[in-house]
Amino acid sequence: GQAPEETRAKLLERVVEEAGQAQSVAEVMAALRRFKNEIALLTALADLGGVWDLSEVTGTLTQAADAAVQQAVRFLFRQAIAYGSCLDTDDPQPEQNSGYIVLGMGKYGAGELNYSSDIDLVVFYDKQRLKLRADIEAQPFFVRLTRELVRILQERTGDGYVFRTDLRLRPDPGATQIALSTDAALTYYESFGQNWERAAMIKARPVAGDIEAGKAFLAELSPFIWRKYLDFAAIADIHAMKRQIHAHRGFGQIGVAGHNIKLGRGGIREIEFFVQTQQLIAGGRQPDLRAPETLTALNRLAKRGWIKPEVRDDLARSYIFLRGIEHRLQMVADEQTHSLPENSEALAAFARFAGYESVSEFSAELVPRLEAVQRHYAALFEDMPELTRGGANMVFAGEADDPQTVEALAKMGYSQPHQVIATVRGWHHGRYPAVRSARARELLTEVQALLIEALAETANPDSAFASFDRFLSQLPAGVQLFSLLRANPNLLRLIADIMGSAPRLARILSRRRRVLDAVLDPRLIGTLPTPEELDALIREELESASDFQEVLDRARVIGNEQMFLIGVRILSGIIVPSQAGGAYAL
Repeated sequence: GQAPEETRAKLLERVVEEAGQAQSVAEVMAALRRFKNEIALLTALADLGGVWDLSEVTGTLTQAADAAVQQAVRFLFRQAIAYGSCLDTDDPQPEQNSGYIVLGMGKYGAGELNYSSDIDLVVFYDKQRLKLRADIEAQPFFVRLTRELVRILQERTGDGYVFRTDLRLRPDPGATQIALSTDAALTYYESFGQNWERAAMIKARPVAGDIEAGKAFLAELSPFIWRKYLDFAAIADIHAMKRQIHAHRGFGQIGVAGHNIKLGRGGIREIEFFVQTQQLIAGGRQPDLRAPETLTALNRLAKRGWIKPEVRDDLARSYIFLRGIEHRLQMVADEQTHSLPENSEALAAFARFAGYESVSEFSAELVPRLEAVQRHYAALFEDMPELTRGGANMVFAGEADDPQTVEALAKMGYSQPHQVIATVRGWHHGRYPAVRSARARELLTEVQALLIEALAETANPDSAFASFDRFLSQLPAGVQLFSLLRANPNLLRLIADIMGSAPRLARILSRRRRVLDAVLDPRLIGTLPTPEELDALIREELESASDFQEVLDRARVIGNEQMFLIGVRILSGIIVPSQAGGAYAL
């Protein structure tokens, strides 16, 4: 018989040939599905027979995905040239130099695919490199091409499917097309990129299309991923991501039956996250830490002294062990499952399949490994800053709503917690001018939990929150406001009161930025001014007016400000309504 490496090389060669000769989408789909089925079988045999170790297995599955995605893209470019929408360069690989970039993300990008992994792709196109006919518009063309690429890979036919494909790691997936220009992407990442997106980019790799353009794009993105300095908000946000990971996890304790070895306590994701957070914190200053593969990164973190050698050994051994178990789970049924069987017979059968005499022998190896991972992981995040008074660290990052955050918001009194999360997520995507700058969003991260708690203490939290969202949407900039809120907890509560109880004052506040400064001036917010003080204030304001029109404008501003401040004094209990009548008359 042949060595599995030789068979692998032949299969890879053959798929290039077959896909290259395909005349129709159906033919290319059939060729890719046959190839995937054969290479998956070969890998399973070499794995079960102990011929290939973890890195050979994941490496082979990754190579197979690369070949499939590359051949599908190449076919689509050949087709576009045949239709005349793409210029013919006589290149047997027309996707090279096309400006069309397909990045593999996550385990796929890092070369660590499982048997049943989805592949995470992000697609961009570089307008400077395109070879499209002059009248063809780039975005619709590449969106169509990408949609077709996904269909070729994941549609189920009689031959099965090649890979389930996920495009949700692209910038702001709720609001963007599935293929974006590199200019738009760079602008997004530089202006609104989230820390979880930086973490995702650690593993990004150009896998198909114009590989050189992909490398150039990642090089340009490098300063976004690898910051030289991280401030408190970024580190706090990285800690919040740690909570986000448990978003889909309804299981707290370490167990065996039904335990999710990817997302559960002590699982694979905790190891990956342990590594990525340290990389984000240190990789800006130490480029050798930027390795996409988990095991390589663990080695380098230890070499650089970021983690102790015994921590590296524990985590590396657990990672290899857990990935092995994950592969066995997925061999049993080609599904993307990461949970051990719940039922005791199925669990016993699985333990035997994984090479153990009994469930207890399997547990004796599994549980200490999960516990070791959990221990190191918890130690990394022990001294994290608390972002709220109540200690409920709310998470708004990522795509999925964090169940603990939903629960915390509901407990506070919000009747639509998912709406609150979606709105805050929109702020972090820079949907309003006030949150366009990175600095504004860093400050927002620091005050958002306290703000949400303060709004929850009003009579109707949902409507107070909606009022604040409207207020924010009308502000031209946010850095000043968020800095003030951070420095003045009383102001934060006052604004919450205004949003919750005084819609008219809330409207004035959003239209007239100056009244915010007035609220901060202790003289203005204290007791009511005497008629003399008010006179002096008006004179001071009007003295420098250049003409009669400006005198009128300024007088109007002062009048509005004073009305607003009287309203605020009533709201904060500094004066009673009967005093207000006299004050308004002044």
